[in-house]
Amino acid sequence: MTANAKPIDRARIAELTKIEQQRLDERTQASRAMYAKANEHLSGGVASSYQGRDPWPIYIDRGEGPKIWDVDGTEYYDFHNGFGSMVQGHAHPAIGEAVVARYPLGTHFGCAVPDSFVVADELAKRWGLPKWRFTNSGSESTMDAIRIARAFTGRDVVMKIFGSYHGHHDTVMVSIGVPYDSIGDREDYASLPYGGGIPQSVVDMTIAVPFNDAGAMERRIQRLEAEGRLPACVIMEAAMMNLGVVLPAPGYLEAVREITTRYGIVLIFDEVKTGLCVAPGGATERFGVTPDLVTLAKSLGGGLPSGAIGGSEEVMAIVESGKVYQVGTYNGNPLSMAAARASLEQVLTPAGYAHLDHLNERILAGARDIIERYSLPGYAVGIGSKGCVTFSEVPVTDYESYKENQDVPLTELTWLWNMNRGIFATPGREEEWTLSVTHTDEAIDHYLAVFDELAAALRA
Repeated sequence: MTANAKPIDRARIAELTKIEQQRLDERTQASRAMYAKANEHLSGGVASSYQGRDPWPIYIDRGEGPKIWDVDGTEYYDFHNGFGSMVQGHAHPAIGEAVVARYPLGTHFGCAVPDSFVVADELAKRWGLPKWRFTNSGSESTMDAIRIARAFTGRDVVMKIFGSYHGHHDTVMVSIGVPYDSIGDREDYASLPYGGGIPQSVVDMTIAVPFNDAGAMERRIQRLEAEGRLPACVIMEAAMMNLGVVLPAPGYLEAVREITTRYGIVLIFDEVKTGLCVAPGGATERFGVTPDLVTLAKSLGGGLPSGAIGGSEEVMAIVESGKVYQVGTYNGNPLSMAAARASLEQVLTPAGYAHLDHLNERILAGARDIIERYSLPGYAVGIGSKGCVTFSEVPVTDYESYKENQDVPLTELTWLWNMNRGIFATPGREEEWTLSVTHTDEAIDHYLAVFDELAAALRA
């Protein structure tokens, strides 16, 4: 946080936003035409609501290493990386070779394959959790982990962090992105559905508490216990990854680990975004706190759909005994497992993580220098391959402080500015950048030059 931050002219932000929006629209006419055609039978013109954008989505043609090209032929450095999935970079040769070698041997059997236990062995070493199962997405991973926790404890209530996203199944589509004035008191946050179609009975079984406040978590647990509704689990990201990046305060994760152990609550770290992206053993390794269950996806498959659940012997015995049916036709698919194995053995190596740390240290230091030189109200934060610039005059520590202080117009201008200068970034003010092992110092230099240009334009 810069000590000499000065306000930015709101009219200047609006002026630049209008210019940049028009520029983006003018140069994405092939996407516009594709949207008109796609919208006939593909609902909203996209395969997922998160791919949508007004006035039309940007359709991507191809990617290689740290770059992608849209259907208009524009080349970008990719800092989006498939919502953080492609920490390996696009079309990595080692992963491609593994998939090509696997394909003629058969792509699906619905049976166990050798690569699956090799991948499980490697994940067990990295996370220090002995038992693993595979899924096909982050949503499946968190859904199954919660079911396992409920069966293990014999309880129904789920506790989560207010503002965190854990996939699109009903139990966790609660208390995510909601109006600031609707969240209620932080000691007794409201349970609010994220969109329609979620039964109220499910919403009522999901209780949200603030991040970075172990005391508030324990007090809510105590009230739930008095009601006979002790939670089965706490599901959380060790570092919040959809408010930009919000790091845990010193001692916070250790306190959560102690509280959940004392109340017999299963602690689940959702590492769909952090896993394999911030350290070889994810946030679990980075912060030195081990949960009972961990969920992975996104970067695990190196671009192929894949997810995983890791856990302790005690908790995962619920699966091995057959009490919980952890199932899925495509779980441990041969192509996904071949890609994951190649990624773990040949790409996400100690040298790969050293490179990611080098790049992120450079981009964070450069962004902080620009923020200081131009007296911008904000700060840069990140770990491993992840990071962001948060435009706020105070540090964001949880959803409440984020909603109260985040500069929405400035963040949206930044996205437009980047897109028009060869930086493909994740849309939305909640997201962060993800670097890949194929990114270079040249890519970082380009990002910082574009940010410097924006800062100068804001102060012009």
